[in-house]
Amino acid sequence: MTQTKPVAKQTTPSSEQSAGDSGATTIRPGRKTRRRLARELALQGLYQWCVAGGTLEAIETQLRETKEFPRTDGKYFSGLLRGVLANAAELEKHIQPYLDRPFKELSPVEIAILLLGTHELESHPEIPYRAVINEAVELAKSYGGTDGHRYVNGVLDKLAAKLRAAEVNARA
Repeated sequence: MTQTKPVAKQTTPSSEQSAGDSGATTIRPGRKTRRRLARELALQGLYQWCVAGGTLEAIETQLRETKEFPRTDGKYFSGLLRGVLANAAELEKHIQPYLDRPFKELSPVEIAILLLGTHELESHPEIPYRAVINEAVELAKSYGGTDGHRYVNGVLDKLAAKLRAAEVNARA
C-alpha cells in the first residue's frame, strides 16, 4: 500500500485583502471572503427589488434566512442593502451621465451591480476604488450577461474619477 503525504493547505490573500479591504481575511483559493458573500447577497436583494419590488425589511429578512448568510459579513451586507435602497435615486443620478442609454434600459443585474458599486465608491472610502471596481466586475462576470463586466468596468471607472478624484489622480 502506498502512502501519500498530506498536502498543506495554501492560503493566498484575496484581491480584497491585498487591495486593503479591511473586512477580508486570508482564504483558501476558490473560497469567498465574508465581504464577497455579503456583496453577493446584497446583489440578490437589489435584483429582487429591481424585478419584483418589495420592502427592505422583507428582502433583508428573506436573505438572512438563506444557508449562505452565516458565512457572510452580516453587518456589511445590511449596510450595503440599506445604503443602496435608501439612496437609489441619488446613486442613479451619479451613474446616468456615464451610460450610453437610459438607466431603466439596463438589465436588472447591471442596475443592481452599478448601484452597489457606486454606493461603495461613495460611502466606503476605506476600500480602494480599484478594489470596489474589481468586486463589481467579478459580480458582473458571475451574474451578468456576456460582456456586462466590461460595461460595468467602464462605467465605474469613469465614475471613480469623479467620486474619488484625489485617489484616482494619486495613482496616475
